[in-house]
Amino acid sequence: MATVSLKGIKKVYDNKVTAVHDFDLEIKDKEFIVLVGPSGCGKSTTLRMVAGLEEISAGELFIGDKKMNDVAPKDRDIAMVFQNYALYPHMTVYENMAFSLKLKKLPKAEIDRQVREAAEILDITEYLDRKPKALSGGQRQRVAIGRAIVRNPQVFLMDEPLSNLDAKLRNQMRAEIIKLHQRIDTTFIYVTHDQTEAMTLGDRIVIMKDGFIQQIGTPQQVFEKPANIFVAGFIGMPQMNFFEDAKLVKTGDEVAVRIGGAVIQLPAESQKILSVKMSGEEKKVIAGIRPAHIHLSEAGAYTITGTVDVSEMMGSEVHLHVNADGKDVVLVIPTTDLPTAWRGGIPYGTKVHFSASGELVHLFDPETEENLI
Repeated sequence: MATVSLKGIKKVYDNKVTAVHDFDLEIKDKEFIVLVGPSGCGKSTTLRMVAGLEEISAGELFIGDKKMNDVAPKDRDIAMVFQNYALYPHMTVYENMAFSLKLKKLPKAEIDRQVREAAEILDITEYLDRKPKALSGGQRQRVAIGRAIVRNPQVFLMDEPLSNLDAKLRNQMRAEIIKLHQRIDTTFIYVTHDQTEAMTLGDRIVIMKDGFIQQIGTPQQVFEKPANIFVAGFIGMPQMNFFEDAKLVKTGDEVAVRIGGAVIQLPAESQKILSVKMSGEEKKVIAGIRPAHIHLSEAGAYTITGTVDVSEMMGSEVHLHVNADGKDVVLVIPTTDLPTAWRGGIPYGTKVHFSASGELVHLFDPETEENLI
């Protein structure tokens, strides 16, 4: 198995458009890394450079201790699974999976052993004699993964492999990919635009925007300590609420954040960091609070007031869209926290008061959009 090292990797196309800027990443042996970001952020281009399907414009790529910049894709000891499966329609599942092993001229018995072993791992043994057109989307994707497994690659590359599947199948296949990684102990690099996939699959996540890395961290790190407004808004569903008119206020040695009419106390450690950054008694900031971190409260100095526009019943929780001073704020409230009369939804126009713990409020610089804490 192998480490993967990308040092200052850059991709510039002939029309002078730069798709990937100075990409630096050290991937440990057997690590599961997810590249995530919106369409056009450079994640698939980066993966294709690792695979050798795109030429690297600048920088160095190492797999293990071998520099790969000029090595042909077939000699990189990698296997790639594509979004569209890319199976040979005229071959059976068995033949599709055995194809690369036949090219290596392995003995028939060894090919048979490896194909059947991979088919058992992926639970597709009963489909080995079928052709791809007789399979569902999820089964075809398993075959594509099986074809990659039999090659026993140093690095496994996956480019949006689940995006053609329906929601239920995607959930099932996510669990299968996690189990697969645990069983075959290979380094995985996985590309997706789906932040739920990124959070559930990755040991670490690389969040990209416009060809630049925005943050690298574990799912917990990027969720709890987003580096900037983009990461904060991209990771987490429903999206984080941003209050652009928030202010840090200093009273004596204490620092709090004022959002609308509410004053929210901040933890001592955050106050220490922020007091150094304040030149006066007030500082304009953008405050971010995740919908699930907001709770309904009694009216008071520590609460924000709004009226309910939309109440979405989701079963175990209610998603509230509340108009607070002309701003749409989303709250996720467990139904067990609501009075019985409100558990089916809260009527339009109902006045509510809500707040959040200072430990769960994120503060961003309005100019740089960087996290202040």
